[in-house]
Amino acid sequence: MIQFSPLTGTSADALNALLDDAFGTDRHMRTAYLLRKGMTAIDHLSFAILDSGVLVASIQCWPVRVDTAALILVGPVAVATRCQNRGLGKQLMQLMLNAATPQDPPMVMIGDPEYYGRFGFEAEGTSGWTLPGPWEPRRLLLRNSNMVTLPTHGMLGPAD
Repeated sequence: MIQFSPLTGTSADALNALLDDAFGTDRHMRTAYLLRKGMTAIDHLSFAILDSGVLVASIQCWPVRVDTAALILVGPVAVATRCQNRGLGKQLMQLMLNAATPQDPPMVMIGDPEYYGRFGFEAEGTSGWTLPGPWEPRRLLLRNSNMVTLPTHGMLGPAD
């Protein structure tokens, strides 16, 4: 039985096992980890999917900045390898977007535009931003539904 819940009720061990399964044990070397280093996930935007009480998917969101502008870093969106291609990632994205409030800042992520474009994420507006590690510019995606004015240049990194 599939159940959606806030990620706050999930054990750290279960979450780490899911992330290792979905992204590999070397995942800590990825640029996205540098972006959220030292930050705490945003509770109202971070969710888990349980199947018969077992964690099978999660989404986390983090406070980050570009220059002085606040942003929300979306990701990782993790789905257990045995549960992929069942629409769980799409369900997590929609759940997170539905939980977003008008006061939340724009969202940014590193991901495939072909997949995340359906949720309003695009590379438009991020070409002058830099990251603290390697990345493909076409994969630095922004969702700025409230059309907040953002810096055209700057380093993306953890919020203070």
